[in-house]
Amino acid sequence: MTAVLSREYIRELLKQEPPLVEGYVNLEEQLQPNGIDLTLREVAMLQSWGRIAATNEQRLIPGLAPLAFDGLGAIELMPGPYIITYNEIVHLPNDVMALGRPRSSLLRCGVNVGTAVWDAGYHGRSQSLMVVYNPQGFRLQKNARITQLIFLRLTGQTEGYRGTYQGENIIRDFQNPP
Repeated sequence: MTAVLSREYIRELLKQEPPLVEGYVNLEEQLQPNGIDLTLREVAMLQSWGRIAATNEQRLIPGLAPLAFDGLGAIELMPGPYIITYNEIVHLPNDVMALGRPRSSLLRCGVNVGTAVWDAGYHGRSQSLMVVYNPQGFRLQKNARITQLIFLRLTGQTEGYRGTYQGENIIRDFQNPP
């Protein structure tokens, strides 16, 4: 039977190798009753147009221009869309998937985060779409908790994700592997 993973079960999966999630900023703050909060690593502006077609070979993802945080580790965002990258690296087993939802404080500020499904078997440092709807703009601090990832156990094992974004945004140091 499908079930949402509890805080205690998530904590156990964090002890496995590879852990369910690594690279968190403050586990006790980020671990929630029904998931784990993902924190902000980077914000980027879209620099070109994109294309989704009938085949992946015709897909075109827009170029990105990372934005700089100020001396206090914050960034002022004007209304519009941005691509955000999380600090955390997710390692989903083949019987667990995840859904991401914006934190309610973000929504109360007139900002939303759009996410897709984290398929079972996926591993990587994910990106999401952040849209600032507040006409006054929004100030965001690096490492802020912005999205809650909710984990669901599948009714059984699956083959696991094998798409284009497997292993995304993970730079490995081959001289000093993890």
